[in-house]
Amino acid sequence: MPLIETHTFRLAEGADVGGFLDADKRVQTELMLTKPTFLRRTTARGGDGEWLVIVLWSSEGDADISSAHFGDHPANATFMAFVDEATVTSRRYETLD
Repeated sequence: MPLIETHTFRLAEGADVGGFLDADKRVQTELMLTKPTFLRRTTARGGDGEWLVIVLWSSEGDADISSAHFGDHPANATFMAFVDEATVTSRRYETLD
C-alpha cells in the first residue's frame, strides 16, 4: 500500500532561498529519481515561512529502505545545510485508496 511522507521545516537563519531551491532540485534529480520505489515528490512554501516536502512511496518498507541511504548522499547533505534541523517534523500516512 502506498505511503505518504511529509516533512515540514524552516530554513536556517540567513539561508538563501535560491540556493535552497537549487539544492532541492538536486535532491529530486540526483537522489529521488534513482529510487525505483519513489512515486512522487513535491516541495511547497507556506506564507509563514514554513516549508513542506511531500513524498509518495510505493510502500512503507520501500520508504524505510530508501530513507536509510539519504544521510550519506551529497545532495541530501547540501539540502540539509539550508534547513534549521530543530524545526523539522516528519510524519507518515497510509493511503486509503
